[in-house]
Amino acid sequence: MIVVRRSTERGHANHGWLDTYYTFSFADYHDPEHMGFSVLRVINQDVIAPGRGFGTHGHRDMEIITWVLDGIVEHKDGMGNTSQIVPGDVQVMSAGSGITHSEYNGSADRPVHLLQMWLLPTDQDMPPRYEERTFAAGELQDRLRTIASGNPADDAPLIGQDARVLAGRFSAGAGTDLPLATDRCAWVHCATGDLTLAGVDLLAGDGVAVRGESRLEMRTTTGCEAVAFILPA
Repeated sequence: MIVVRRSTERGHANHGWLDTYYTFSFADYHDPEHMGFSVLRVINQDVIAPGRGFGTHGHRDMEIITWVLDGIVEHKDGMGNTSQIVPGDVQVMSAGSGITHSEYNGSADRPVHLLQMWLLPTDQDMPPRYEERTFAAGELQDRLRTIASGNPADDAPLIGQDARVLAGRFSAGAGTDLPLATDRCAWVHCATGDLTLAGVDLLAGDGVAVRGESRLEMRTTTGCEAVAFILPA
């Protein structure tokens, strides 16, 4: 079963410095029909103005993954981590018992476009952790590469949940097949471009919930960037 969540159906807020779309309920956007999917709680697609961003604030008991589509994110947190995240880098924060951080556009003259994604953790009040990883362009080109996982064997930053997050950039006419085990469901988010998934045509910002499928065929006509979540059924 495949259920489509169109970009135009998402929550939206434009604060001037921040233009953001919410796949699931978040902040002032509340939709009881879209509170999350399995353990996936948040997909926010943000465009942040040059030099602006989120000041220091706190989180707890959430697995927070940041994936940059275009531009530079400047990160600081209460554990002493400072870095700049660009396309090809993934940032993972396991908030656990509590973490504070700030995220800013690291450029003075161009917007940054990013996805921030939250998953519920398996356990609460765990020690907070921070990890980031750079993936070479070839690891992401015309394939889905695991960028965060609860399984150390996946060679990706760890999250405290039995789930995998994959990302890929596909050139025009390319695609891949995504297998699904019987005890798994999936959410696929088309971040840019166009994507045909199991015969369903998607555009930038569209997402699909997937249950009861053993394999997903993914193809693009003009090219796309996509993120897939493999989640407990």
